[in-house]
Amino acid sequence: MAKIFCVANQKGGVGKTTTTVNLAAGLAKVGQRVLVVDLDPQGNATMGSGIDKRALELSVYDVLLESASVKEAKQTSEKVGYDVLGANRELAGAEVELVDLERRERRLKAALAAANDDYDFVLIDCPPSLSMLTLNGLCCAHGVVVPMQCEYFALEGLSDLVNTIKQVHANLNADLQIIGLLRVMFDPRITLQNQVSDQLKQHFGDKVFDTVIPRNVRLAEAPSYGLPGVVFDPSSKGAQAFVDFAREMVRRVGSM
Repeated sequence: MAKIFCVANQKGGVGKTTTTVNLAAGLAKVGQRVLVVDLDPQGNATMGSGIDKRALELSVYDVLLESASVKEAKQTSEKVGYDVLGANRELAGAEVELVDLERRERRLKAALAAANDDYDFVLIDCPPSLSMLTLNGLCCAHGVVVPMQCEYFALEGLSDLVNTIKQVHANLNADLQIIGLLRVMFDPRITLQNQVSDQLKQHFGDKVFDTVIPRNVRLAEAPSYGLPGVVFDPSSKGAQAFVDFAREMVRRVGSM
């Protein structure tokens, strides 16, 4: 049975997509069967997994409107070792179309249930706003992985996200919880980042992942080649950190 995780943070530019595709590639490297669901109309997770969003015949848009199944719409990216349920600009229209439909916030849950046995992990890349798309992701997830930079404004955004998760947990998905906070783009030479990191550990305890993703040029370069950093340059510090993170995720999920 697949474990479904949203990678979410209501603050933009914190590395959600980078985390999603690199965690997926890391999990594939350690022998897990992985599906990435791109719920962002920008389609960055799709492109970053080696798939051209402009050439998609079927996408997550078709799955949400129930005109295609996950098995029909998913693409297998041989280069990265995992499957992708891709997104493109069409998905922006789904926001409007879903409003009047029945079970509007549970459509992704129903679609993924049919593919449950095909994967060990499903990772959902959510847009940075609390939209109907994000709600679909949160309603079907077992938990949320929160990538965050160790800086002051990131803490502000985190409190908003925690409140959102509490509301969804209370009203729509009793399984939903924060699986862990992942410190990304971390530079230990910056005093403020170390202070914020310490604050996170004091406040959230073992909800903070042990693995820390360093600030790394190769991770930043990889999307322009349509690859996760784990595949683009496996020897880089950032790639190695994500493979370590994948192993930590497998261990943590095993103890859930």
